[in-house]
Amino acid sequence: MPVTAEILIPLALDTAYSYAVPHGLSLAEGDVVRVPLGPREIVGVVWSLEERPGGSNLRPVSGRLDVPPLAPALRRLVDWLARYTLAPKGSALAMALRLPDEAAARETIRVGVRASGRPPARLTPARAKVLEAAAGEALHGKSALAKAAGVSLSVVDGLIDDGALEAVALAPEPVALPPDPDFAREVSLSAAQAEAAATLVAGAAESPVTLLEGVTGSGKTEVYFEAVAACLREGRQALILMPEIALTAQFLDRFAARFGVRPATWHSGIGGKRRERIRAGVAAGEVAVVVGARSALFLPFAKLGLIVVDEEHETAYKQEDGVHYHARDMAVVRGHIEPCPVVLASATPSIESRVNVERGRYRRIVLPERFGGRQLPDIAAIDMRLDKPERGRFLAPPLVNAVIHTLERGEQTLLFLNRRGYAPLTLCRSCGHRYQCPQCSTWLVEHRFRRALVCHQCGHTERRPEACVECGTFDSHTACGPGVERIAEEAAALFPDKRVIVLSSDFPGGAETLRAELDAVAAGECDIVVGTQLVAKGHNFPHLTLVGVIDADIGLTSGDPRAAERTFQLLQQVTGRAGRGDRPGRALVQTYQPGHPVIAALLSGEAERFYQEEIGAREDAGLPPFGRLAALIVSGTDKEAAERHGQALARAAEPPAGITVLGPAEAPLALVRGRHRFRLLVKTERAVDIQSYLRDWLARGPKPRGNVRVQVDVDPQSFL
Repeated sequence: MPVTAEILIPLALDTAYSYAVPHGLSLAEGDVVRVPLGPREIVGVVWSLEERPGGSNLRPVSGRLDVPPLAPALRRLVDWLARYTLAPKGSALAMALRLPDEAAARETIRVGVRASGRPPARLTPARAKVLEAAAGEALHGKSALAKAAGVSLSVVDGLIDDGALEAVALAPEPVALPPDPDFAREVSLSAAQAEAAATLVAGAAESPVTLLEGVTGSGKTEVYFEAVAACLREGRQALILMPEIALTAQFLDRFAARFGVRPATWHSGIGGKRRERIRAGVAAGEVAVVVGARSALFLPFAKLGLIVVDEEHETAYKQEDGVHYHARDMAVVRGHIEPCPVVLASATPSIESRVNVERGRYRRIVLPERFGGRQLPDIAAIDMRLDKPERGRFLAPPLVNAVIHTLERGEQTLLFLNRRGYAPLTLCRSCGHRYQCPQCSTWLVEHRFRRALVCHQCGHTERRPEACVECGTFDSHTACGPGVERIAEEAAALFPDKRVIVLSSDFPGGAETLRAELDAVAAGECDIVVGTQLVAKGHNFPHLTLVGVIDADIGLTSGDPRAAERTFQLLQQVTGRAGRGDRPGRALVQTYQPGHPVIAALLSGEAERFYQEEIGAREDAGLPPFGRLAALIVSGTDKEAAERHGQALARAAEPPAGITVLGPAEAPLALVRGRHRFRLLVKTERAVDIQSYLRDWLARGPKPRGNVRVQVDVDPQSFL
């Protein structure tokens, strides 16, 4: 009987297409194939096969590609992801299916040279130096040999052409050497760490998901390294997810100290050829450990034995475009499918993870003290209503005095402000004109180092004009409010003989420059660090003893239901950078609301009290994780058309009991990249199948016309 293949194509399509399997072509589920689609051929994956009569009108599969098939566990993850997020199944497949780019994947042949024993036709002093350096049986790189002999590369090439040197093709370097789980087996763990590691490893089979919670500096990384070692001893692979993979050189060094080699890394900065080699090594089981950003979750691991989600509370794990998924949650799903244990590590866990512990879904391992008996920093508030900075300044006198004393002791200070650039708003003193992005409903942020005004939503950049574009007045621009560049300027003016480093994700030079600056801070090569939330993510600065939070109130007044949680997590993380070395640390928090529950919990160190109060408030309001949310974002270049479609959707909602539909309302960021945005919010009880309701609603509701688009975000993390 003829065989029909259901082929899923990695495009924004929600159904598989039926194709006839030609006689003589053997296919299995998961095989990667080429199929005709319209006038062209495209790559797809065999999602299912069945024998059925007829099918003579079906177009045939063109052929199977000689690449590893998509494993059943990865196909199940794609199905689960599409079903949960309401994304087209083909869009979910596109994240798991990456075909080799022939140009990118073409290997550059590595060549070694050695002396052949044949004398050259002509011997010059330069050639004699090369032959002397190449004596023996050892292979040498061409460039290294030329450098050792002190000659140009052309001299080496000439000897190869002459037959005096023999060129030998070398095997490509491995993308990652195999880690040795016993390389530093006698690593110095504290009693608490050793107990936590033993508990983590021993209970992995009984408790698939573990929340590893420990105060900043408690050594969570060393604890889960022992779980990685146990995984390697079983001959299985490990995946470590990190929120800022491009900035983790310090982490990679710690990994190498424990396992003897660095792991493979996976993020957007990895080039095409290396990406293909890593992917092939993962699929073959040759790459044992991958440290990666959220996209690493979809790599084709052959024998995945452990997933670690470091800093599990981080919002960077949420994909905000394309398929709206949360990598932490999908890591738990993949761990269930494989199956393999999952470790969620954080000093400030998400409310969702803490509630899952209380419900018995996750187990919890706690490290309550810092490694080596070091004390947590003393935290005090500076009431900005009483201790006001000088006019035109942003550092309050108590903070300035604390910095002076810290510098006198030869220690480092971190001044933290979670706001990039020089100033969040630039206006004209003469006419009041405010500079706004032409494509977004946001003010342009001045970046004085770049002499530019920048939109932090779409990236629009324009030169900072000398005269007001509205009234033409020269030298009338004024910067309103501070960003990290302005704080750095103030610090440089107050301490002109000290080195000040600014750490921000958009600082010129990219990831390589940031890594170099982070290394300089860790080595004590600067005096004052001015940084955004970039510096709060797991870095270890042993010489840093003072943290000054410039504006602790940022974020507390937003309409985001997670505002209190996120502010507490960020402040707890950044103040935890102080005192991680041999000297005690302290933190000073500038605030206009010292009595706010978040600030009060931070000052008192009563994290448990904060969590219980916040969990209670969420439960009373029916907010996640006690209820469920989904956002529908309607956008279009025509504001009226987008609003009309949002209103028509709302009329078609027909929410049953247990479901509330709010909106449409103009989004807080009403215009982004030239598209007007309206939001509808669906709020349900926890037991409601929100995905089924959304599918039914969208199926009976109006279909978008023109360039109007509707995006669905289940479990939204952003409310902008």
